[in-house]
Amino acid sequence: MKRKIFSLLFVIVFSFLFIVPVFSSDLDDLSVDTPLLIDSANLLDDFEESDILSQLEEISERQGMDVVIITTNSLEGYSPMEYADDFYDYHGYRDDGILLLISMEARDWWISTSGFGITAFTDAGIEYISEELLNFLSDDMFYFAFDSYASLCDDFITQAKTGEPYDYNNLPKDVFDLVIYFLISLVIGFIVAFIATAVMKHKLKSVYSKTEAHEYIKDGSMNITRSRDIFLYRNIRRTSKPKNTSSSTHTSSSGRSHGGSGGKF
Repeated sequence: MKRKIFSLLFVIVFSFLFIVPVFSSDLDDLSVDTPLLIDSANLLDDFEESDILSQLEEISERQGMDVVIITTNSLEGYSPMEYADDFYDYHGYRDDGILLLISMEARDWWISTSGFGITAFTDAGIEYISEELLNFLSDDMFYFAFDSYASLCDDFITQAKTGEPYDYNNLPKDVFDLVIYFLISLVIGFIVAFIATAVMKHKLKSVYSKTEAHEYIKDGSMNITRSRDIFLYRNIRRTSKPKNTSSSTHTSSSGRSHGGSGGKF
């Protein structure tokens, strides 16, 4: 009888030794690996979600800071800023990073930055990014919005690491816009030059030779009189103050500093 009890206890203890490590390992995985893309509002299909997540993971790993996208159907009573900041703080993301929140409840968006993200994404930079995204968000083209966001974040972080983050005085220029502007300027310049040349050529037809210099002067055209100048206008140059080269910050419920901005789409 004692032998049976001892054997049973041995089996129980032996089994427990195998079960505990597996259970502990599962907990570690859940607590460490927080996805960089959480599409709770189901704005992407499976292929789109996989593609965007791969981009975010590659950029975050290479740049050494987290680039995150969160979508939700409800802010659960929080403001977009509070929701975005707290989500970033309480889900194990790195100190340095940026998070884009899309809430379908009232069609809100918010960008929250943390650590080096505050330096990399200035107020002007966030405004620039939001203008690019709103072109897609307003038409519910979420995949293109998130793809553009990932690419812009990569570009802005790379620029910030040079010591001169994108700001009001050096925002990136769209290559396509530059080409269009150049072509339009070229066409307008050609048209203006053609008209000016045609006018001058037409005027040359009325030219004929004069033998005496005095023939160019009309009688009474050389009367010189003195007049008093009257001061009518004042030229004033105003130079705007340089704007801050960092994002304005606030403190979240966790006590961490965040930058950011948001609006409707």
